[in-house]
Amino acid sequence: MRTEMLWFDQPVIQNSLWSATVETLLMVGWSTLATVLLGLPLGILLVTSAKTGIRPAPVLNQILSAVVNIGRSIPFIILLIILLPVTDWVMQTNIGWRGMVFPLAVGSIPFFARLVETNLLAVDTGKIEAAQMMGATRTRIMGDVILREAMPGIIQSITVLVITIIGFSAMGGTVGGGGLGALAYNYGYQRYFLDVLIITIVVIIVIVQIVQTLGDMLSRYVDHR
Repeated sequence: MRTEMLWFDQPVIQNSLWSATVETLLMVGWSTLATVLLGLPLGILLVTSAKTGIRPAPVLNQILSAVVNIGRSIPFIILLIILLPVTDWVMQTNIGWRGMVFPLAVGSIPFFARLVETNLLAVDTGKIEAAQMMGATRTRIMGDVILREAMPGIIQSITVLVITIIGFSAMGGTVGGGGLGALAYNYGYQRYFLDVLIITIVVIIVIVQIVQTLGDMLSRYVDHR
């Protein structure tokens, strides 16, 4: 691998850094939104349908748990390849940042659902029982007690989710996914530009640090304990 720094002698690569960063933010943002919108209800359903949940449905719970476990067991790169035809149909493309949104969401939903389940199960059962004794409906218990108490943990879980998706998006860049991963692979690996790898890593680290900081701040803000 070349060790000389060539970045400032490569205007094409310089111009690609900003667009690659935007592509990464777009694919991470849209896939995170889809994951939260689908994974949060799935996590809630896993908790409410359990034997000890507020609306027990053991058969449904076992089916959902099996689906989530299977989804979490498939390595992302393999899932990405398996979903190529479906991604092409859903997103009208299976390359670039748009082609990564669907597989990123599909691969992240089971992971996030388990995180949500863990956060909801950590809520003090005494508070739930108190709400039940006061005659609160199941919907009120879930919204005003369980979700409210678990919200700081859920926000931290979303933070972990975003950082995980950033890592997945970089991996997807090696198979035409676009973004910073594609920039690092096309120039940093295939053309042996060490400076491109370094700058790409620095940008990803900065993004991760910003996400973590915002997540910590928002989690503390909604923590009413």
